[in-house]
Amino acid sequence: MKSVQSTILLNDLSQLTQEIIQKVSKSIGKLSVNQINWRPNTETWSLNQIFAHLNAYAEYYHENIQKRIEKTRFREPTSVFVSSPLGRSAWKSMKLGNAHNVKRKFRAPKEYNFALNGKPIAENEATVFIERQHEMLNILQLSLEVSLRKVKIPISISRIVKLRLGDCLLFVIYHNERHVQQALNLIKHPNFPKK
Repeated sequence: MKSVQSTILLNDLSQLTQEIIQKVSKSIGKLSVNQINWRPNTETWSLNQIFAHLNAYAEYYHENIQKRIEKTRFREPTSVFVSSPLGRSAWKSMKLGNAHNVKRKFRAPKEYNFALNGKPIAENEATVFIERQHEMLNILQLSLEVSLRKVKIPISISRIVKLRLGDCLLFVIYHNERHVQQALNLIKHPNFPKK
């Protein structure tokens, strides 16, 4: 994507977020505690760990995006959005392939890896995730009122490095899609508990 109309980009991201909400509601919403905490091995995250990971990212990014939108002086929306080279690299690394496959694997920083960091996890991380996605839909609506290019968001692993708002939204939503696919793949595992 070299350039795209800002309204089309935000509309596409809203649609993708709504699809993510529907997939999680349909597939994970009614699973038992045993199912959401099941792991096929110590290297693989449980469903609850996947959603705890996504919720931790949402906590950081949603708050920062909302603050930046609220405080920005760049209130003139740009009609066309162009990614920066860094931004394009960030969101492309998260984007699923055409067959909904992960093209490149990453190690999550310990702070965001609930299999390693020992932080407590709620029993309802998937429910919290769905609530966070409704927040994201509101953020996308607010983003229509500002410049997707000039509003900058610091990334979670380095407050010095910043992404354009448009790139940050792409990164966060593709990251959500990537891990929701991971969750759906886990449910299809042959040993996934029936109850």
